[in-house]
Amino acid sequence: MASVSYHISSLLEKMTSTDKDFRFMATNDLMMELQKDSIKLDEDSEKKVVKMLLKLLEDKNGEVQNLAVKCLGPLVGKVKEYQVETIVDTLCTNMLSDKEQLRDISSIGLKTVISELPPASTGSTMTANVCKKITAQLTGAIGKQEDVSVQLEALDILSDMLSRLGGTLYSFHSSILNCLLPQLTSPRLAVRKRAIIALGHLVLTCSGNIFSELTEHLLAELKRNESTSTTRTYIQCVAGISRQAGHRIGEHLEKIIPLIVQYCNVEDDELREYCFQAFESFVRRCPKEIDPHIPNVMGLCLKYITFDPNYNYDNEEEEEEEMMETENGEDEEQESDDEYSDDDDISWKVRRSAAKCLEAIVSSRHDLLQDFYKTLSPVLISRFKEREENVKADIFSAYISLLKQTLPIQSWLHASDASGKDDVPLTMLQNQVPNIVKALHKQLKEKSIKSRQGCFSLLTELANVLPGCLADHIPALIPGIVFSLADKSSSSNMRIDTLSFLHVLLCNHQPEVFHPHIKSLLPPVVTCIGDPFYKITSEALLVTQQLVKVIRPLDKSCTFDAKPYVKDLFPGTLKRLKAADIDQEVKERAISCMGQIIYNLGDHLSTDLQPTLKIFLERLKNEITRLTTVKALTLIASSPLKIDLRPILGEGFPILASFLRKNQRALKLSTLTALDILVKNYSDSLKPAMIESVLTELPALITENDMHVSQVAIMFLTTLAKVYPSCISKISGSVLAEIFQLVHSPLLQGGALNAIIDFFQALVLTKTATMGYSELMKQLTAPIYSSGSAGASVTLHKQAYHSVAKCVAALSSACPKEASAIVNQFIQDVKNPKSSSAVKVLAFLSLAEMGRTMNLSAQRELKTVILEAFTSPSEEVKSAASYALGNISVGNLKEYLPFMLKEIGSQPKRQYLLLHSLKEVISSSPADGLKPYVEDIWALLFKHCECTEEGTRNVVAECLGKLTLVNPAELLPRLKKQLSSGSPHARSTVVTAIKFTIADQPQAIDALLKGCIGDFLKTLQDPDLNVRRVALAMFNSAAHNKPSLIRDLLNAVLPSLYNETKVRRELIREVEMGPFKHTVDDGLDVRKAAFECMYTLLESCLDRLDIYEYLNHVEDGLKDHYDIRMLTFIMLARLSTLCPNAVLQRLERLIEPLRATCSTKVKAGSVKQEFEKQDELKRSAMRAVAALLTIPEVEKSPVMAEFSSQIRSNPEMASLFESIQKDSASLPASESMDMS
Repeated sequence: MASVSYHISSLLEKMTSTDKDFRFMATNDLMMELQKDSIKLDEDSEKKVVKMLLKLLEDKNGEVQNLAVKCLGPLVGKVKEYQVETIVDTLCTNMLSDKEQLRDISSIGLKTVISELPPASTGSTMTANVCKKITAQLTGAIGKQEDVSVQLEALDILSDMLSRLGGTLYSFHSSILNCLLPQLTSPRLAVRKRAIIALGHLVLTCSGNIFSELTEHLLAELKRNESTSTTRTYIQCVAGISRQAGHRIGEHLEKIIPLIVQYCNVEDDELREYCFQAFESFVRRCPKEIDPHIPNVMGLCLKYITFDPNYNYDNEEEEEEEMMETENGEDEEQESDDEYSDDDDISWKVRRSAAKCLEAIVSSRHDLLQDFYKTLSPVLISRFKEREENVKADIFSAYISLLKQTLPIQSWLHASDASGKDDVPLTMLQNQVPNIVKALHKQLKEKSIKSRQGCFSLLTELANVLPGCLADHIPALIPGIVFSLADKSSSSNMRIDTLSFLHVLLCNHQPEVFHPHIKSLLPPVVTCIGDPFYKITSEALLVTQQLVKVIRPLDKSCTFDAKPYVKDLFPGTLKRLKAADIDQEVKERAISCMGQIIYNLGDHLSTDLQPTLKIFLERLKNEITRLTTVKALTLIASSPLKIDLRPILGEGFPILASFLRKNQRALKLSTLTALDILVKNYSDSLKPAMIESVLTELPALITENDMHVSQVAIMFLTTLAKVYPSCISKISGSVLAEIFQLVHSPLLQGGALNAIIDFFQALVLTKTATMGYSELMKQLTAPIYSSGSAGASVTLHKQAYHSVAKCVAALSSACPKEASAIVNQFIQDVKNPKSSSAVKVLAFLSLAEMGRTMNLSAQRELKTVILEAFTSPSEEVKSAASYALGNISVGNLKEYLPFMLKEIGSQPKRQYLLLHSLKEVISSSPADGLKPYVEDIWALLFKHCECTEEGTRNVVAECLGKLTLVNPAELLPRLKKQLSSGSPHARSTVVTAIKFTIADQPQAIDALLKGCIGDFLKTLQDPDLNVRRVALAMFNSAAHNKPSLIRDLLNAVLPSLYNETKVRRELIREVEMGPFKHTVDDGLDVRKAAFECMYTLLESCLDRLDIYEYLNHVEDGLKDHYDIRMLTFIMLARLSTLCPNAVLQRLERLIEPLRATCSTKVKAGSVKQEFEKQDELKRSAMRAVAALLTIPEVEKSPVMAEFSSQIRSNPEMASLFESIQKDSASLPASESMDMS
């Protein structure tokens, strides 16, 4: 301690030296000391240091002053509060001094101190006290100051303080407001501007009353309209406030907008510009409140975007012919034009602000697309000729926004959901394409680089939105493209933009349209490949790769002769392929491009081909380029031109084999694909030794840890078994052992399972000695047969039985001769009373899989065996038997279906199992096969649709739904008729049946469903609780799988949906359990279903929701039962990414329930489940808080700031929050809930 104070006192001594260098160095050393965390100052040193630094602020030498100011920052955290107050007092006094230099230095000092003060959330009182001191001084300085520069500095510091620590100045807000408002009429515009900025920071944290006072004042002044100049300022101020705290100004818009509209018509360009800026901020920040005014605002924008009073555009068309004559005529005009110079013309500002406002409208109102194409698009296109560059850039950007809004949403939801609705704007756009091209193609040759870049980005967007739409206009565009690529004055960005447009154009149009222009297009692109700037080279290689596909498309016959162009394409690409000292991106693209050239034009390369392939071999050996090279080789090997790869296979194959050992997953997958193609297409050039080198690598790849790699590896094995049956005997037992391991894994399904089935079929057909039918069967079923014996500890997962059964059926269909024996064996297994239930389950599942494709009617005992199994004590055996009956019937409807229907009618006890069998039949049989039986099945099902047992009703519903798909035109109306049936059970069955007719793939029933789904949705208002619940489940399924069915009905359906989210007192009852009373809420399931629907609608129909109404119900859900709170927390997290502005407006009401959840304590004596439940709830609430914190500008909200400081100060909440943030960092970006 002593040494520190000794060191510091020696520094202080040097600071009083007369030599400025000593003072400078001593101050610098002090700064170094202060920045150390370990430094502690005693009270005496504190005093001296503070006093000294404040004295140095008045030093004669500027550099010493600057250093002294910098020391204040680190000092603030190291000294006691009253010392900080001393510093601040001195600085504030100096701010008012007469010396300009001292004033400047002090204001920098104050800013430094403010930026270093600990934020209010840390709970230190120092910040609040210091801020109050500064504020009192500043407001005084702003109010009474005659000197403008002091006022400006004070306003600046005040803004800083409000933006960082606005909440701490709560008590001063009204005095700050009273001090700022008069500054809006200051004679100096700079003062007004800074006052507006300060007000913007104030409105973020001030109370509702102060905000109202401010808006009332602004409205009153706007109405008074003393002078245009002050009106301009007030409009700017309204726009500023709306930009900062748009959600608060919403309720005052009704009064503000008419005033601003009225000022748009005043002949003052600057005023108009500010009006449009205000409109733009309203559109972006208060979408709901501005809604009724949109047509009006849009009208004004369209009127003023063409506002150019001092320039005549009319004679443009004639100009071109007259150009020659007016060469001399121009001088005469110049003289007469003296009285008005172009510099006074600021009408461009009006046009620019109107364009920006239009862009805001377009990007926020997807629902008005059709109107935009009717009214807005033609006007924007006509303004592409704008003469002012900055304005033109904004007009382009508005049009690009419009195109982006039109882009069909690419997601799985809409891919399957091709509804006609979205095509209208696209058709309207298609009709306007000629006008767009006409307006742009001349500009592609203008000198101005900025406007050319604008044209290209607009055309790129257009080609993406409507692929193929420019096909007729290629001749008009090519000269512009060539010009920009070849023009010496083009910047590198200009070239890159041109190339990327050309790439999009080539990808989105048919090859034929380019053929006439290849001659002029190719040379400039090839020149760009040789460009010294790597980004241009890499774009040019991408374009070349696409051009190669265009010059000679191999997938269709083509008359265009590509040969003359090979000599242009090849050398340029080759040079880049050979170079080792270039950027990695260029290396990779050169490899891909050359791969494409060989794939499409390999037969024209003659002697150049082999040396090029040798380079590929070199690139395979290089770790950086190997993945790209493997992909290029895969492409070349699959070429229909049968490129000769023999010279590189000998050396290349072992290299590829070695890649299978590497840790890089993408490399393994690409290598397997490459090997697969090579084995298929080059089987005669491969030597057994080469193949064995690959085989040894395969066992390690087949594991349940990575199903996809296993699947690709097994597909490669299947190819080998088909192409090289001889090498199969070399497949070591280890590969097979791994495959059997997979078959018995609970994770096996889908693609990997199909790959294994194909492999087994191929394997049996190779007739290899040790791998015949019976050996494979033995190994497949061994674990199940042995599990019955006492010693075996393996119990297989249910999924494994299904996998084994599928493999058994596949082997049997490959060897039909062996099949009947095995069927008999299975039947004996089932009959044998000693068989374990595992063996019986496997036997039934295998019979099911075989029966689906084979006709098992020869087996007389089957029916009785299955029916006996229905009485088995084991549930697994029962359900396997029911599955078997269903699938065997699929293979032989004529014999089994009537039998099954008879049994269902006569055996009430076995009904459930028999109905399951019927469900299998309906799901798996082709529609034509079922047609003759539809009536019988339908009648039978309707007998059971009022069954009291819910499980049975669900199966009946699924049968009805799937049966309706067989003949929708006739059966759907019948279901509709049943809606009016008296029994609620029947209604719920019918509604559930509809749920099963909705799939995410397009079907014949869709059009019919769309017409009548509204009637089924009316059951959302059914008096019966259960019917409402299944109606919600059906609605959710439609919203999830086929949003187009319900999009247009939302206005009618949403009120009933929201109605179901309310807690109903009459459904809550008390149940006595011994001495305890327990409340049961019968309405909970329905509410849960309603909130699930709301969540689904967020994903699929967001643009049709009134998000504020929606948020009201989310708010209620946040205070509901545990299950529903969990749901609404997830909804809130999703909402913060989808519509952050709306969430910001409601923040105060949303935070309260979150805070309540995070701070609940569980009663001490509660059960373990209760603790876990609360913990899960808190985690979920914290996730929602973390999501809210990602919204930009959220930290400016006082409620949020207070809550986040509460989280930081409470150790339990803080640790929970940290763990959530760690989780979300490791998870993929989107938090979603799968509720399909």
